[in-house]
Amino acid sequence: MEFALPETNADWLPFVAGAVTLLVGLVGLFAPKLLLRILKLQALPVRPEAVAEGRSTIGGFYIGTGLMTVLLFDQPVVQIMLGGAWALAAFGRLVSILSDKGGTVFNAAALVLQLALAAMPLASAFGLVPN
Repeated sequence: MEFALPETNADWLPFVAGAVTLLVGLVGLFAPKLLLRILKLQALPVRPEAVAEGRSTIGGFYIGTGLMTVLLFDQPVVQIMLGGAWALAAFGRLVSILSDKGGTVFNAAALVLQLALAAMPLASAFGLVPN
């Protein structure tokens, strides 16, 4: 299998969304405490195994998802998968903002980022982006 870089706008959108997902995953895997701090989460000293959640669930899962998207950015199924995952993450954040009194600047900015990461591959998958 050859690795090719995107050439059209429709190819760049899912590629960039996958690359951002991959980058977040790499931070989660190699600097989980930093990522948890950025996400406003904390692993208690009495529960050091909580850091494993940052490494595995955030780090490993995001790396796998982002890497497959970067490698297979031109496949509509992969684009829909990544876009759908980010859209549901944004929906979860919106529910939290509305239900958990989570209307903070951080949550609003994260919601906008998640919606953008969802829209990029979905727009490409559904042919909404001209080449």
